[in-house]
Amino acid sequence: LYFSAQEGMLFFYDIEGLQYEMKICADILQPISSLIFSPDYTVLLLVTDKGTVYTYKPAHSGEAVELLDACSACFLAADFLTPGDKCCVSVTSSGEVRVWFLEDGTCLSKLNLDIEVRVT
Repeated sequence: LYFSAQEGMLFFYDIEGLQYEMKICADILQPISSLIFSPDYTVLLLVTDKGTVYTYKPAHSGEAVELLDACSACFLAADFLTPGDKCCVSVTSSGEVRVWFLEDGTCLSKLNLDIEVRVT
C-alpha cells in the first residue's frame, strides 16, 4: 500500500497478515496531490500541488525523479497512456493537454482545448 502525506513524503506499508511495516520511500518536499500506477505497476507517477510530476520505480527503491515541472501552469492531473508505461498525458488548468515520454520528459504532442479545466 502506497500513500502520501501532506508534506510530500511517499510511504509504503508492507502488510502480511496482521503484521505491517511502514517505510519511507521518497521525500519530494512538495504536497502530493495524486499517485497513479502504470498499468503494469512498475512506475508510480507523483503529481504535486505545485504542478510538478515525479516518477518513482518501486522495484528499484530509489528516489523519486522529477520528470516535468509545469512552471507557469499547474498540472491538474496526469495519467499513463495505455498499453504500457512509456508515455503519460497531463492537463493544465488552462486546458492544455500534453503527451510526455517518461524516459526523459520530452513533450511528444500538445493540444489546447481553449477552455478552463477543473477537477471535480
